[in-house]
Amino acid sequence: MALRKMIVVAAICLASGGFFSLSAARAAEIEQRGSQNESRTLIGHVMNAQNAPQQKAIVYLKNTKTLAIKTYISEGDGSFRFSGIAPNIDYEVYAEHDGAHSDTKTISGFDNRKEVTMTLKIHSK
Repeated sequence: MALRKMIVVAAICLASGGFFSLSAARAAEIEQRGSQNESRTLIGHVMNAQNAPQQKAIVYLKNTKTLAIKTYISEGDGSFRFSGIAPNIDYEVYAEHDGAHSDTKTISGFDNRKEVTMTLKIHSK
C-alpha cells in the first residue's frame, strides 16, 4: 500500500514537471482502483439437508496462512458475506448449525475473481 502511494506521488511529481501528462485526479483514480483490487469478497448461502435456506448457521472463514478465523451468522435467507479477503491467500470455508456441518470448501489464492460465490450445504446429523 505504501509503495503504491509512493508510485502515485512520483507520478504526480513527474506529471507536474511535464514528463507525463498524468493529472493528479487520474493518479488518485489509479491508486483507488489499485486498493480496490487488493481484496476480494465472498458471498453465499447456507442450505440445510432439504435444500432450504438455513438461517443462524455459523459460517467460518479460515485464513490458511495466519490461521485467523472470521465468522458470520447466516441471515434469514441463509445468506452470508465476508469482505476484505486478501487476494493471494487460500481460505477454508464451512458452516455449522446445531452440531451438523457442511463440507469444507477452499478459496484459492490463485483465484483472481473479485467476488467469489458459494453455497454451503449442511449435512444431517
